[in-house]
Amino acid sequence: GSRPYFRLMNLLDYAIIVLYIGGFLYLGYRFKNQSDKNDYYLGGRSFGWFPLAMSTAATQLSAVSFISAPAFVGLKEGGGMIWLTYELAVPLAMIFLMVVLVPTFYKSGIVSVYEFLERRFDSSTRILLSIVFQVSRAFGTGVMIYTVALILESVMDIPMWQSIVLIGIVTMVYSLQGGMKAVVYGDMIQMIILFIGIIICFGFGLHYLGGWGNFIDKVDTSRITAVDFSSMGFSGDEFGFWPMLVGGVFLYVAYYGTDQSQVQRLLSASSLKTMRQTLVCNGLMRFPITFAYCIMGLVIGTFAISQTEFISLIPGDKPDRMIPIFIRDYLPNGIIGLLIVAIFSAAMSSLSSAINSLSAASVEDLFARGKEISEKKYMSLSRLTALFWGTVCVVIAFFVGDIADTVIEAINKVGSVSFGPILAIFVAALLIKKINGLGANVGLLMGVGLNVYMWLFVPDIFWFWWNAIGAVVTLVVAYAVSALAPKVMLAKEEIVVEPINFRQTSVYILLAFFLVIVLVSVLLPNWF
Repeated sequence: GSRPYFRLMNLLDYAIIVLYIGGFLYLGYRFKNQSDKNDYYLGGRSFGWFPLAMSTAATQLSAVSFISAPAFVGLKEGGGMIWLTYELAVPLAMIFLMVVLVPTFYKSGIVSVYEFLERRFDSSTRILLSIVFQVSRAFGTGVMIYTVALILESVMDIPMWQSIVLIGIVTMVYSLQGGMKAVVYGDMIQMIILFIGIIICFGFGLHYLGGWGNFIDKVDTSRITAVDFSSMGFSGDEFGFWPMLVGGVFLYVAYYGTDQSQVQRLLSASSLKTMRQTLVCNGLMRFPITFAYCIMGLVIGTFAISQTEFISLIPGDKPDRMIPIFIRDYLPNGIIGLLIVAIFSAAMSSLSSAINSLSAASVEDLFARGKEISEKKYMSLSRLTALFWGTVCVVIAFFVGDIADTVIEAINKVGSVSFGPILAIFVAALLIKKINGLGANVGLLMGVGLNVYMWLFVPDIFWFWWNAIGAVVTLVVAYAVSALAPKVMLAKEEIVVEPINFRQTSVYILLAFFLVIVLVSVLLPNWF
């Protein structure tokens, strides 16, 4: 029970970190021969479903989930296993994407998902949405790097600016050189390291508690409840089953289906079948991974509460420090290095996919749109914009200090303001022929405007609802405006929508899995 004798990092830890960074620089070098945009942004459409699914999951399992979520489950006031409800909507969202949205995008041969909107509506819709994506993704990524740097500063005494610059430079070098291939294969390695890290922390946490039995005796039972059917999210309450499910479906369909950083991976699949397999795999993988780090948070939180020495090191207003302090003070050398690498790699994974997708959106939607550009010029433009966005994300990281008590929330709120309305525009583009470009633009601005209004003046509505409310309002306004001004900005070309068929084995698999995870979440308290 007393505090172990090892302290801080030694040469072994530093060696592991240096080796890791060297490996990633080599990875970028390995893939440096990128001949055209299809190679650079879509990896030549050569990926199988496994690397793509791992890469998608790695971007999801950011450093923030590795650090903030366990702290929420184990320590934060009002926290607990209720975090699992974030995952309930994922399988349903994957079904919608796999059957309705993504096949048409994939077949249309686009690189930027916003190009699709120009074909259907107008260049203004495309540019507007692309800019919304670029601003919010750069901001979210900056916040992410800041969080990681903050944590490395508190744990390893690395000055914050050094962490930020190190993460920035290493990531920029390998993703600038290697394009999408370096990003996807890099993510795959990072995902594996991170998962090993979760298991190690869980194992040592149990060991210090004296085994599973002792953990069950000591755990705070109020933290085990995962599903709350009573809370509807309209009176200042959060995390109810229905808002998390309904809002969650809108959020995840929007995130995976209309956010360039995610869609770009799906567009990189070697075939339509591979793309479907990637979505199914992602729908099945997220819950077990989230479950693993939630249980890890519960174990380490229980250990912290039972250890005055440990809990006294965690500032009351900063539960996010729990995991890093545990790594620093309670894990053996070598493993500390591995876990610092895991935290680094999670940050690098989020940054690398952001750089690549921001660059794709800038070049495709702003600079090269409608112009004939030689491959050589296109590639140098791609690398320049990638360098620009990498630098912007790093600079933002220096300025986002006091945005939210848990940084995750800030990122999610910023996303939830625009996700629903953006999704509505894509659904209109595919399925509602009567909506025109003017309607789409006005609807989008109204939907986002309403969400901002709710954020500022209606705090009682849980922000997960914004995704659904924003989407519905955008569609209604877009439809009304298009009906009133039918001749303005008509469709530029007929969009060929892939046939929609819900009778697929993969749909049944995901539905069954959805029922399983709801059941697991509801029954969770009975197992303790």
